[in-house]
Amino acid sequence: MSNVSDQDDDLTPSQTAGYKVGEKKSINEYKDLDADDESLAKWKASLGLNSTSTGPADDHRRVVILQIALEVEGRDDVVLDLSTPEKLENVKNTPFTIKEGVEYRLKVKFRIQHDVVSGLKYLQVVKRKGIRVDKTEEMIGSYGPNAEPYEKKFMVEEAPSGMLARGHYEAKSKFIDDDNATHIEWSWSFDIKKDWD
Repeated sequence: MSNVSDQDDDLTPSQTAGYKVGEKKSINEYKDLDADDESLAKWKASLGLNSTSTGPADDHRRVVILQIALEVEGRDDVVLDLSTPEKLENVKNTPFTIKEGVEYRLKVKFRIQHDVVSGLKYLQVVKRKGIRVDKTEEMIGSYGPNAEPYEKKFMVEEAPSGMLARGHYEAKSKFIDDDNATHIEWSWSFDIKKDWD
């Protein structure tokens, strides 16, 4: 039987020995930092610091996760729309099917607004009958505000197969950054079946 602290640690990101999170800076501080350094100028451009888009004044979120999708070659993506609280609630109550043994990848579409986000990560814990069967931690990266959404594709994985793997799974996911700010957290579920139907 798992104890409560094990469950609390499920969505805690791992720590890299020796890694120290840098000092938090505003967009303007980043823009002014080492203005003569060409490689730093390229890095700042990759973060979108030259953009004038900061985000809507009535939406204070720094990270807006628009959707996460299951991508399988030769099939339409299974898209989980996370863009509004109502759609997030719908995802929680609508399981989808994954065919056993299929190769798939997750991909996320998101927007950054108002400020630079450093070290954005995706964390996911999958449980079956209350027992953790998988934990995923995917580094997404650091991004600056941009009106256009970013897209990140994760590594290809293979769904489990066989009679014992088939069944219903519960998942919990969240996006967190180096400042330990949780940008979104939600529960969802899926079924692994012999076929897609």
